[in-house]
Amino acid sequence: MTVLYGNQLADTIKQEIRGKIDQLREDGKRIPMLAVILVGDDPASATYVRSKEKACKSVGMEAAMIEMDRTATTEDVLRAVKTCNEDADVDGILVQLPLPAHIDQNKVIAAIDPNKDVDGLTPVNAGKLLLGQKGLVPCTPKGVMAMLASIGLTDLSKKRAVVVGRSILVGKPLALLLQAKNATVTVVHSQTVDPEKICHEADIVVVAIGVPNFITKGWIKKGAVVIDVGINRVDGKLVGDVDFESVKDKASYISPVPKGVGPMTVCMLLSNTLEAYERREKENDGDRVRSK
Repeated sequence: MTVLYGNQLADTIKQEIRGKIDQLREDGKRIPMLAVILVGDDPASATYVRSKEKACKSVGMEAAMIEMDRTATTEDVLRAVKTCNEDADVDGILVQLPLPAHIDQNKVIAAIDPNKDVDGLTPVNAGKLLLGQKGLVPCTPKGVMAMLASIGLTDLSKKRAVVVGRSILVGKPLALLLQAKNATVTVVHSQTVDPEKICHEADIVVVAIGVPNFITKGWIKKGAVVIDVGINRVDGKLVGDVDFESVKDKASYISPVPKGVGPMTVCMLLSNTLEAYERREKENDGDRVRSK
């Protein structure tokens, strides 16, 4: 069994991103910028936003934190998104979720410029993922795929993969990404009959349901790769959706919580912002050539 530490892989990728941004700075070019919109005073959301700001600074990327009062309306948030859409210096826009209940979250997400949608959640980018077209991919699924690639799992032909959970943030986009790599994919959810049996047949199991220590050794076949996306706090400790201690002796690779998928999610946010920047700069160069 090998513990698959996402934080180590994330550090390597961040070094690569840092190198590219350092080169941009040496060349006197504009530096990529991420704008994060935080609505309200939820402590967990505030912590996540601070971690993203810190990650931007660690690679030399610009970060704009836009904090809005909990009393902000849907229209207020839409105006903030519009400002970021129109700001030529902003390459990536992230609206910290969840938004307060009175705000129309779907309307806000749909208003984000798809070319700046570094969370990959707009209908345009979701549609591109479904159609197999190039677009910005949700950060956590992209991070999971990078973790699999790091252990040589780039072509998943003849592999059976099970995704436990069907959220728009993780489960659904991840299933599409796994299929794109030729895996045979099953999505297990709360209404699935005999989910344990289905998981036990899988070569790759990715769990994202938000239930601490839900997946135990009986769910996992010998030699399977287990990726735990869950982050839960139990008695003051962070634990995943997988019972790490009972599963680790059956898995060939298993990601821990913490130091697993979480650091990769933040890392992929930086990667998406740089990707959005590079696309915009390429388009701008093309526009300048055509205007001559």
